[in-house]
Formats: sequence, structure tokens, C-alpha cells
Amino acid sequence: MSTHDTGLHGAETDATYLRAGFGGRARRGDRPAIVVVDLSNGFTDPQYPTGADLTDVVAATSTLVGAARAAGAPVVWTTVAYHPAELDTLPWPAKAPGLRGLAEGSAAVALDTRLPVDPADNLITKKGASAFFDTGLASFLTAARVDTVLVCGATTSGCVRATVVDAVQSGFGVLVPRDCVGDRAAGPHEANLFDIEAKYGDVIDLDDAVGYLKGLL
Repeated sequence: MSTHDTGLHGAETDATYLRAGFGGRARRGDRPAIVVVDLSNGFTDPQYPTGADLTDVVAATSTLVGAARAAGAPVVWTTVAYHPAELDTLPWPAKAPGLRGLAEGSAAVALDTRLPVDPADNLITKKGASAFFDTGLASFLTAARVDTVLVCGATTSGCVRATVVDAVQSGFGVLVPRDCVGDRAAGPHEANLFDIEAKYGDVIDLDDAVGYLKGLL
């Protein structure tokens, strides 16, 4: 479904986006990778200030990762973690003080144990929103000859969106399985999926994503 068919923000917005030429289809290559953004305890467990109950997202992402392994597609995980000196210096934790709980070595920055993480997977520790910013992810994906990135994780309105934007700007086709991303509130989640679908990548169903990976076998 194209973005101007959703009706999420009303007929006037739909007409504006249609007239602007948004909502085309993303490229789907034959060498995809899964990038799972920040499904650490600090984001998937509501006991943390930055967290929410993302049980369904964790389950859906686990299903997708299983399909990726069967297809031989690389899986990359990210987490946000800060050294004490960074917490007192970097501007993002100052703007979003909840991030101060994401200290290096703490339980908050460990990946959710329900996820099927393999020791051979690439794990990236990042300091900003995008999984691409200052991390070497683009170089890793290029070296692996990846042409398409399926982005999962949290949060849709923050690190997922930033990663999606940088992925397409880095030359990758982008797919976002709707069931595999989550946020703390429905409004920002849906608004950002709308914008991603309009401008940066295809927002698709989990079944579509799994079918795409199985089609590569």
C-alpha cells in the first residue's frame, strides 16, 4: 500500500504527498542484511525510563532473524551505551536525560535475552541515533556486498528513523517490517512509519519480509 492510500493524516495531507511524488517503491536487491536497532533491555523493558513493553516487536524480530539466517543474510545488532565521561560531555544525553541510564556495562545496554543473537553476528555500540553514524556499519555492509537493509528495532520515531534515513542516503534499499519496530507511544510510531513509507523505504508486513528472504534460497 502506498503512503497516500493510508488516510492516516487526512485527505489534504494525502493529496499533498501524492502531488509531491512521494510513496514510490524501494529497491529490493538479492543481498539483504538485517539491522536490529537497540532492542536492548533499556528499550524493551518498561522498568527502565527509556523502555516500553516491546514483547511483540522482540518476537517478530526473532522470526525475521530466523528467516535471515536460513537465507544466509548478515544480521547486525546495535545498542546505545555511554562511558561516564560521555554522559557529562555529549549533548544528546543532556537533551534526553533518560539516556543517562544507558551506561556501559549495565544491564540496560545488554541485548534482550529473548533475541536469537549469535556470537558470530556483528554487534555495534553507538553513541547517536543512527546505526550508521560514526560506527563503520556502512563499510561493513558494503564489504558484505549488501544492497538492501531490513531495519528493525526501537524506537520508530528516533533511532529506527535515523537509521532508515542514513541507510537510504548510503545507497541501500530499505525495508521496514512494521511488526519489527516499536515506540513508547502510538502517535510518534505511526507518524514516523507514514513518513518512512513516503520518503525513505517500504513499510511492509512481517510475512512479506519473510517471504522476500525465503525467495532468495
